[in-house]
Amino acid sequence: MYSFDMTSEQKMLVDTVRRYAEKNLRAVHREAEESKHVPEKVVQTGWELGLLPGFIDAQYGGYGEYSALTSALYLEEMAWGDLGVTLHLLTPNLFAIPIAQFGSDKQKEQYLSLFCNDSFPRATAAMIEPVVQFDPAELQTTAVKEGDNFVINGKKTYVPLARQAELFLVYAQESGTTQAYIVPADTQGVKVGKRIKLMGVQALEMYEVEFENVVVPKGNRLGGLKGIRIQKLLTLSRITLAALAVGVARAAYEYALAYAKERVAFGEPIAHRQSIAFMLANMRIEIEGTRLMVWEAAYKFDTGEDAAKAAYLAKNYADKMVLDVTDGAVQVLGGHGYIREHPVELWLRNGRGFVTLDGAVVA
Repeated sequence: MYSFDMTSEQKMLVDTVRRYAEKNLRAVHREAEESKHVPEKVVQTGWELGLLPGFIDAQYGGYGEYSALTSALYLEEMAWGDLGVTLHLLTPNLFAIPIAQFGSDKQKEQYLSLFCNDSFPRATAAMIEPVVQFDPAELQTTAVKEGDNFVINGKKTYVPLARQAELFLVYAQESGTTQAYIVPADTQGVKVGKRIKLMGVQALEMYEVEFENVVVPKGNRLGGLKGIRIQKLLTLSRITLAALAVGVARAAYEYALAYAKERVAFGEPIAHRQSIAFMLANMRIEIEGTRLMVWEAAYKFDTGEDAAKAAYLAKNYADKMVLDVTDGAVQVLGGHGYIREHPVELWLRNGRGFVTLDGAVVA
């Protein structure tokens, strides 16, 4: 028999994150979007929740173990608060979670403790490339073994917080397979380029980064001789993104529902009109259905099953769902939906970005 009840620990975590999202993220989401900058105090408060250390083994300074399902539960609440600030907060995960999943004992000992301190760590990852039809399994960036080193060459885009990063996890093609390499930001040949101007999530700083004859020792190859399995990381990324999409869609739906109940036209709330009521009902159905797909994929991952297909389906369905729901919210508000005073236009712009972020987010 299936159970959809959260454990007491999960419920406590979700309640804590929900309060943070409502009190902190909702309070600054428009300011962060307009200024294109996330307030440092909000970042520090979010870091102090201990979400990432909670997924790191105690022997490396954390106090938990990774759970894709628990992650999906809290990510929905975070994205409900604000997607841009959430992606800022998740940036260190791009480095830490692959280390925790694939790193050698030495790499785990060296790096994971950095993510269990009191301050927000300056680490990120570079996967997406500025090419048509980007494919993580067919990267243009290369890593060539020369003696005891690897030489990395290539260009990346959508690299979050690259300007302030101290550590990069760079994905590159090595002898026909995708592998990852730990690259300190001060390594010769690392060039952080211009900040990318985005349609949505403008609070998140993303940059172009070029790696020109960047030399790193062979010990910086993630996982040592075993390397990584890129499909496993993509599965986690897709679960993460689908959960975030549910949060954004839920925010838009709840706002539209409240508006429809309060907005009176021709002597009655517009929620009483059949066309509006049916639209809101369909929005709710799509959100609930996508959430179940996310939970299924996350559950399979946690139990050791092959979750690749379930995660792929959840991500693709979520990409469409979040666009439909956020666009529906704009329609429910009518002319007001196009006014920046209401957040539905922001959620619509943010929702459009999910399809472009495959592989760029892991939590």
